[in-house]
Amino acid sequence: MSVPFELFLGLRYLRARGQRTNLSLFVWIGIGGVFLGVAALIVVLAVMTGFQDGIRDKIIAANPHVLIFESSGRGVADAGALADRVRAMTGVKAVTPFVLQQALLTAPGGAAQGGLLRGVDFNAPGMVADLRAQLRSGDLAPLERGDPGILLGRELARNLGVAPGDTVTLISPRGAMTAVGMVPKMRRYTVVGTIEIGMYEYDSSTAYLPLRAAQEFAGLGDRVTGVEVKLDDPFAARQIARAIAAKLGWPYWVRDWMDMNKNLFNALQLEKLALFVIVTIIVLVAAFAIIGHLVLLVAEKRKEIGILKAIGAPGGSITTVFFAVGMTIGVVGTIAGSAVGLAIMWVQNTYKIIRLAGDVYQIDYLPMKLTGSDFALVIIATLAISFLATIFPARRAGALAPAEVLRYE
Repeated sequence: MSVPFELFLGLRYLRARGQRTNLSLFVWIGIGGVFLGVAALIVVLAVMTGFQDGIRDKIIAANPHVLIFESSGRGVADAGALADRVRAMTGVKAVTPFVLQQALLTAPGGAAQGGLLRGVDFNAPGMVADLRAQLRSGDLAPLERGDPGILLGRELARNLGVAPGDTVTLISPRGAMTAVGMVPKMRRYTVVGTIEIGMYEYDSSTAYLPLRAAQEFAGLGDRVTGVEVKLDDPFAARQIARAIAAKLGWPYWVRDWMDMNKNLFNALQLEKLALFVIVTIIVLVAAFAIIGHLVLLVAEKRKEIGILKAIGAPGGSITTVFFAVGMTIGVVGTIAGSAVGLAIMWVQNTYKIIRLAGDVYQIDYLPMKLTGSDFALVIIATLAISFLATIFPARRAGALAPAEVLRYE
C-alpha cells in the first residue's frame, strides 16, 4: 500500500538521529504532555461523574421520588383517596402514605441518638420490595403483620449498640400536657431488623415504624404527614411531579427528589467543569512543546524545504508534511492517554482500590464512570488543541520561498 509522500516524510522527520537528538526530545515531551493531559482528563471526569452518579443512586434508593404534602401543615386527612388518585397516573409505580417525625432513640445500655422516624405502610405495593433489598439483618415479617416493631439503619443500630431482638425507647419532642406539666411521649419498640442504604447520613439516622404506630406516636390520629410516590423512571420525576401538582391543585404541594437535591448536584457539576478546565492546561503545555518542536524542525529543514519546492513540491504539500508531524504527536499521545485512563477506571471499578470514609463522602468507595459525551469531549478538545498548535509552524514552512532559502545554504 502506497503512503502519501507528505505522511512518509513527516513520519521520517519524527525519527531524529545524531545531531538532531534534541528534536527527538521535543517529540517525546509533546507526546508525554498530551498523554498525561488526556489520562488526567479521563480520570478526573470519570471520578466526578462516578461520584455524582453514586450519590444520586443512593439518594434515589433512600428517598421517595416524589413527595406530596398538604399546605396547611396539619397533615393529609384522606390519604387513601389521595393515594388512589395519584396511583392511577402514568409512570407511577407505588404510592403510600407516610409519617415523618423527629425522635430521640435510647437503648437499655444508656446510649442515645437523635433520628428521623418514618412511618410507612409495609403492605403497600413496592414498599417492602425496596426495604427487603436493603435488609442486612432480622426480618420484615413482624412489620408486615402490623406488630409494633422498629427497623433501624445499620449505623444507627451500631451507635445504639442494639441488634434484632433488643428494645429501644422512642422519645418524642412533642410532649403531652399533664397536671404536672409537659411530659415527653415515650414508646418502647422491639428491633426487628437493620437496613443499609449505603449513605452514612441515612444509615445513621433513619428508623422505620408501621404507619399506624407512627401515627399514634406522632399524635396525628388518622392524618399522615404526606404521600410518597415511587416512579417507574426516577429521572422523569420532574415532569411527573408537575403533572401530579396540576391534577391535585390546591391545597397540595409537590416536591421531587431532583428539586430537593438541586444544590448538591449543581455544586458537583460546577466542580466537574472547573476540574476539566484546570486539567486541560496540561494539554496546553503539551501544545507549546509541539509548537517548539515544529519551529525548530522548520528551522533545521529549511534547505530540504527549499529543494522540495524547487523541484515542484507545492506549498500546500510542505504545510501538510509538518502538519502530519504535529498531529501525529497529538494522536499518539491521545491514544496512549485514553488507554491508560480507561485502564485506571477498570482497575478501580473492579478492585475498589480507593476507599472513602462513608461518614464524610456518603459512599464507601470511589466509583469511576465515563460517559460517551465526556470521552468525546476529551478527544475532541485534545485533538483541537494539537491542531491549533500545528497551524502556525506548518503554514510558515509552506510559505518559505525556495530562492531565499537556497541563496544562503
